[in-house]
Amino acid sequence: MSTRDRFIGVAAQLFSRHGYAGIGLKQIANSAEAPIGSLYHYFPGGKDELVAESIRHSGDGYLLLVESVLDNAPDLESGIRDCFHTAAEHLELSDYQDGCPIETVALEVASTNEPLRQVTSEIFETWIDRAAEHAHRHGLDSSTARTFGIAFITGLEGAFVLARTMRSPEPLIATGEHLCDALQARTT
Repeated sequence: MSTRDRFIGVAAQLFSRHGYAGIGLKQIANSAEAPIGSLYHYFPGGKDELVAESIRHSGDGYLLLVESVLDNAPDLESGIRDCFHTAAEHLELSDYQDGCPIETVALEVASTNEPLRQVTSEIFETWIDRAAEHAHRHGLDSSTARTFGIAFITGLEGAFVLARTMRSPEPLIATGEHLCDALQARTT
């Protein structure tokens, strides 16, 4: 793995656990086992550039994971349940430490850092659009599919926050079940 890629991976993990303000560049360089000068070589824009790259990378990875789960499910409801159960398992395995780095950063910068707010918004919009595409392929009209996409991403991200603070998978499982119930009510 290249030094640049190590910086991105380490930064994503640290931001998911500690947020934007909780991590400094020296800590990232130390965790990546690289000199801080290398960090500025690869990210001349400093912390904001590194944050943007690391959350874009994480956003792409999470999108691939969720799409894989949805694609491999026999139906949309099973896919939803599998996504929320997988998220709960991941969170439990990390002892409720590893949240979503995009959400963690977005909560901190939405009102204070317009360029990073835009990056997080773009990632969330992509996720919503892809969730809507899955719903549309499963028979929902475009408007309902868009609403589903918003509810799916909002439910997943909000349940992550509650599950981390409650140190329980219950919010993720309950939200996934509620989305399935709502979807079933819409399609019957």
